[in-house]
This record gives sequence, structure tokens and C-alpha cells, in this order.
Amino acid sequence: MDPEWARAEAELDAQGCAVIRHLLEPAECENVAAMYANDELFRSRIVMSRHGFGRGEYKYFRYPLPERIAQLRSRLYEKLAPIANRWNEQLRIPLRYPAAHEAFLERCHDAGQTKATPLLLQYGRGDYNCLHQDLYGEQVFPLQVAVLLSEPGRDFEGGEFAMTEQRPRMQSRVTVVPLGQGDGVAFAVHHRPVAGTRGVYRVNMKHGVSVVRRGRRQTLGIIFHDAQ
Repeated sequence: MDPEWARAEAELDAQGCAVIRHLLEPAECENVAAMYANDELFRSRIVMSRHGFGRGEYKYFRYPLPERIAQLRSRLYEKLAPIANRWNEQLRIPLRYPAAHEAFLERCHDAGQTKATPLLLQYGRGDYNCLHQDLYGEQVFPLQVAVLLSEPGRDFEGGEFAMTEQRPRMQSRVTVVPLGQGDGVAFAVHHRPVAGTRGVYRVNMKHGVSVVRRGRRQTLGIIFHDAQ
């Protein structure tokens, strides 16, 4: 296994999230971020404050996805599918995920989940994203990836990616993940396995973004299951 992915897999097992360095080059980040202005690429725009999601906004891409995003989505899925299958095996969940993302999307579409879910998120000063889970139907791939398109310190301050983990009969644990421009964070969508004294059990996970103190923060979200 690639050493970078071996490290990421170990971090996902230990923390429920892992940084994947340099998924996109700076020029690619700028090109993807610039797509936000082209409404023809998107199927919907969400203003977070209207729904109690936080502050800021995001847009869901429509199919067909831009080629670079489609390639990245497929490549990341292929890396993460073995981890997702191992997690389900540990949790005694019978569902398994195919090796190719196209085959998993067929499963989503058969269940009526046909809308693309990759999205661009945009935050300004004072914006934030409340803790949440990205669930869009019965078909759920248990991992997803967010790629930071802006450069911390230059483009924005604050806006840290954060996760909470709720173990049974314990208070929530918070993890803050530092990212550089072009870095991705792979993380659990809704739960993950944890080894306890009586075997493996599942813990509930949520993710969000802290308040942006200055500038503008842009992110590419890559969700592997489609929406209804």
C-alpha cells in the first residue's frame, strides 16, 4: 500500500478522520474555486442561514460533473471502499461496497438517489457550518472527503474543520483538523467502529466548520452517494 494511504487508513481507524496531503495543486484549487461563479455547473444553491445550518452558502454540482472532480471522486472512492468494507465487517453490517464507484452509483440510482452530491462551499467573515451528517437516502457510503481550496493565513483565518465523536455514556470528543491549500480530509459520514473491552461498537460522528474570523474560505466537498 502507498505509505500516504497507509497512514491515512491508520488515522481513520484511530480518529475517524485523516488528512490527505496535496490532493489538488494550488492552480487546480483556484480553477475549482472559480467554478462557483458559473451557475450552469450547479443544480442548486443553499444559503445556510435559511435552514438553520449555520452561515455561508454552498452549491451542489449537477451531472455531468466537471472532469477533474469526477476523476477525483472515482479515485478517492477506490481508495476508501476497502476501508468502508472493513468497517462494515467490524460492525457486523452485511452491506459491502463494490470496488468501482460507477457500480456503487448504479446502486444509488436504483434506490432513487440520482442527484449529484459533490459541492462547493463558500464562507465569509463570521460564517460557520453547524455540526451535521450528510445523509441523503438509504444508500450511504460511510466516508467522504473535503478539500480546502483557499490558503489559510492568506485567504482567511479561523474556519477550522472540526469533528465530534459521541461514545456511549461518555461526553463528546472534539477533533480539529488543520489543513493546507489543496489538502483533503477524509472522515466518517455518520459512524465508525471503535474497539472496546467487550468487542467493537459504533460511535456517532458529526462534522462542521468553526467561525471564519477573516477573509473567504472555499471548500470542495466530495460525497460518494447521490441524493434523492
